[in-house]
Amino acid sequence: MKYRCVYCFARKTHSYLDLDTGIGFDTQIVVKVNAPELLRRQLASPRWQGEHVAMGTNVDCYQRAEGRYRLMPGILSALRERANPFSILTKGTLILRDLDLLRQAAEVTDVGVSVSVGFVDTELWRTVEPGTPAPERRLDVVRTLSEHGIGCGVLMAPVIPFLGDEPAQLRSTVRAIAEAGATSVTPLALHLRPGAREWFMAWLGQHHPHLVRRYERLYAEGAYAPKWYQRRITRQVHDLAEEYGIGPTRAGMPRRIRPPEPVEEPEPSGPTQLTLI
Repeated sequence: MKYRCVYCFARKTHSYLDLDTGIGFDTQIVVKVNAPELLRRQLASPRWQGEHVAMGTNVDCYQRAEGRYRLMPGILSALRERANPFSILTKGTLILRDLDLLRQAAEVTDVGVSVSVGFVDTELWRTVEPGTPAPERRLDVVRTLSEHGIGCGVLMAPVIPFLGDEPAQLRSTVRAIAEAGATSVTPLALHLRPGAREWFMAWLGQHHPHLVRRYERLYAEGAYAPKWYQRRITRQVHDLAEEYGIGPTRAGMPRRIRPPEPVEEPEPSGPTQLTLI
């Protein structure tokens, strides 16, 4: 089973491979089984300048298929060996399998980890995010990483209009994120790009037909919710985050998992030459 979020903007990328963005996206997954080898080759190239590598920004790199193919250990090892900075965004609990590799990599380079948790409503999760770990399991990932000294932020995404954006819902989610020990919380309102929009609206018509017209008005100008709506959600979440003692993502957070151990200077074995400065 794969992650089959009805709102996933990555649905469109399936069409690049002449695959269907609806049922095809839900039932077919493309695996680049030689990814670690390709990455090692790229990192070894003289043209590579050590740029930051962001993983999970389109399709989750800890899909359930990763349990079978085990590509991420090789990828993380390659990045660690080259001390190349990287970040991971995931809904997957399988990231905990690679905890030791993350810690090792963070000793030599900048590592960022974020977990996606848009809401903690169990019924909403069952209908819009089939195949994914439950929100509380994802928060367990945040908690476990924090307990092992790994700073972990939460991308509170998506905030779903009229289904997951009530003040009480936002409060419950931010409180749970704070209790899990997240270093930051960054809200992101639902966006509906072509490919995902058609699939989501069909789902909405089946499960919440009374909301179809409201969505058509809200997203009349394009894929993104209006600026006023985005600002409202951001303000509410940031106010709640401040109340619960966490803040929005800032540049460089979360980064190094563990600072390097201080190096003890050896005791001088003989007379020491003093300087004038």
